[in-house]
Amino acid sequence: MRLAVVDDEVTVAKRLKRALSNEGFDVETFLNGEDFLTRQKTHPFQIAFIDLRLPDMDGLDILSQLKPAHDDLEAIIITGYGSIETAIEAIKMGAYHYLTKPFRLDEVRLLAKGAREKIQLRKENQRLRKALNQQETLKGFIGNSQVMLEVFETIRKIAPINCNVLIQGETGTGKELAARSIHMLSPRSKRPFVSFNCGGFTEELIANELFGHEKGAYTGATATKIGLLESADGGTVFLDEISEMPLSMQVKLLRVIQEKRILRVGSTKPIDLDIRIIAATNKDLKQAICEGSFRNDLYYRLNVVSLSLPRLTERRDDIPLLISHFINKYSRSFGKNTKRVSPRVLDILMNYEFPGNVRELENIIQRAVALEEGETIRVKDLPSDLQRLEFKSLDGEGLLSLEELEKQHIEKVLKKTGYNKSLTSKILNLPRTTLWRKMRKYGLPNKEKETRTVNTRS
Repeated sequence: MRLAVVDDEVTVAKRLKRALSNEGFDVETFLNGEDFLTRQKTHPFQIAFIDLRLPDMDGLDILSQLKPAHDDLEAIIITGYGSIETAIEAIKMGAYHYLTKPFRLDEVRLLAKGAREKIQLRKENQRLRKALNQQETLKGFIGNSQVMLEVFETIRKIAPINCNVLIQGETGTGKELAARSIHMLSPRSKRPFVSFNCGGFTEELIANELFGHEKGAYTGATATKIGLLESADGGTVFLDEISEMPLSMQVKLLRVIQEKRILRVGSTKPIDLDIRIIAATNKDLKQAICEGSFRNDLYYRLNVVSLSLPRLTERRDDIPLLISHFINKYSRSFGKNTKRVSPRVLDILMNYEFPGNVRELENIIQRAVALEEGETIRVKDLPSDLQRLEFKSLDGEGLLSLEELEKQHIEKVLKKTGYNKSLTSKILNLPRTTLWRKMRKYGLPNKEKETRTVNTRS
């Protein structure tokens, strides 16, 4: 990443170049603003440290010329201690942050790394948005991983074929979404798609819902009712949790598939039926057959073609894409301005096991967007069990809790600012009252300390 240092003090420029080059930046130095602006036009920089007082122009003048044409450049204004108000004005104009003379090189490195992280995060979000706009997958499905591309290809192949389909996958993997995609890509797309969950109902209720009943078929049947199977004539019926269907109802469903006819409850007149059945289960039906809870003949009638949906942990490459999709979805829905997740949140989500799969990820992001007032979802917006997750610290010091990481980070920033509470709260993006509360919570010292500085003139 290209970085410019614009400062008329040769010694300062050289020290900054040496320190930042060691952090992996491609650094060029300039002693005046005009030379920097000329170079920026032909070989743009992504990050620039700009002194507020230069021989030929003011740092704010440079910033005002940069931003219209190079809005993606992150500028850090270098200022004397007595010019804090001017530095804040620079931030309002679009600068990433400011650096007060005299400063420590650790502080310089911290700002440069923060700017680089912001640029990388912005590029990643742009890539994800582009992928969302350009991906030619199935309506409602999000994914570019190899395993999902294979799922999409299978759906496209089986959709035009007029056969029954069995979809297998854990809860939250998108079984109904797959069934709807098959229906929408099939010749039956103009006809109804009817969904029914077979779990948790008695045989009588299932029969009544699927087959309907005639007037007077039983007490309370005051009018004829059309069943779901009949209402889907010409279209598709999606039977979710098919493994939960009682054995007696499995016999009746098998007869419907074989004869392509139904009988309403209380009727003796068969009704011809043209439907495609897509069944789904999160259980092993072959095991259910061995246990005697599912009919072997019905299994083979339903499993003409099978489709297996992967767990979210089997398609981790899709997690950032799904996060971006859900953020856009719920930001619009809630009227929020949420745009991204922080790197720490992404790290947690990329390493989480997701027992509830995509549905659980969607619920996590929906909750976070509802809670977050800013543009970035942070760790505090996650459910408490995710907040307690431990992950490897950036310093490679082993596994630390989020609370311990927060304590160490606050202490580190306090030391770098000489325990300047105003500057610390600004760097941490925390209200001063919140900073005081956290300092008391973690037992951090509350006093000003002298720090070793790089001697420069203001």
